[in-house]
Amino acid sequence: MTPRFGIQLAPDAASINAIRDLARLADQEGLDLLGVQDHPYAAAHADAFALMATVLAETERLRVFPDVASLPLRGPAMLGKTAATLDLLSGGRFELGLGSGAFWPAITAMGGPSRTSPEALRALEESIEIIRAMWRPGENVRVKGEYYTVNGVHAGPAPAHQVGIWVGSVGPRAHALTGRLADGWAAPIPHYLPYEKWRSSQDLIDNAAREAGRDPASITRMAQLVGDITETRGAAVRLEGETPIRATAKEWAQVLADLATETGFDTFVYWPENPDATQLLRWAREVVPATRALLA
Repeated sequence: MTPRFGIQLAPDAASINAIRDLARLADQEGLDLLGVQDHPYAAAHADAFALMATVLAETERLRVFPDVASLPLRGPAMLGKTAATLDLLSGGRFELGLGSGAFWPAITAMGGPSRTSPEALRALEESIEIIRAMWRPGENVRVKGEYYTVNGVHAGPAPAHQVGIWVGSVGPRAHALTGRLADGWAAPIPHYLPYEKWRSSQDLIDNAAREAGRDPASITRMAQLVGDITETRGAAVRLEGETPIRATAKEWAQVLADLATETGFDTFVYWPENPDATQLLRWAREVVPATRALLA
């Protein structure tokens, strides 16, 4: 798979116009993807889906996805309807990053459910079935699940393209679900899944895909990297724990090339510590071409 490169921006309401400017710049600079965090319970955050709709209307080629959608506060049938609509409005430029839930006290404070990890995983599996069914016009969708049930809702509309469901899985059972069912793995940032676990996580996804009769290579593998692109070299770059990467563009490119060749990633999303035009341009104009050259 040809490597893809993107950037993640938090939907901070106080800087929402600056975020729109950065999204347009990402589009102009030829980046492939823009991820938008979805934490509806965060008071400082605007609604991620409203922002993504605006960004899609203001860009031409950039693909946009929630990084990742909060399933417990969205609901699968409506997520399917919303995803298809955004994809139609943008001419096929929406993808669906999907998470089973986190920060449960905040979710319940907003009126959502409280679930254990096994419960959240079962709910996620039910949701994937419902979302995909909602994209098949002509069907009466009937799914009776433990957490989500739909009773004969009419499916549709179909999205403009085959929207990818990219799961932000963390634990072994969630990785197995990703391998069995998902179109991609949006590896959580190292705060949630340390770098040292990325290779073994890939192996779990691969094994589950093979057991389900799927080609592991058909599953998108997205590395999400937090840090800063510097002008001068600092300490040696070491992918340990959740330490941010603070390195030159050349050093960043080597990190990404190694993740592609040694750890199996094909997609790279930059989470800048200081999200501004300078960092975006260094990523798009320096890191991306240098990485492509190394992988060529």
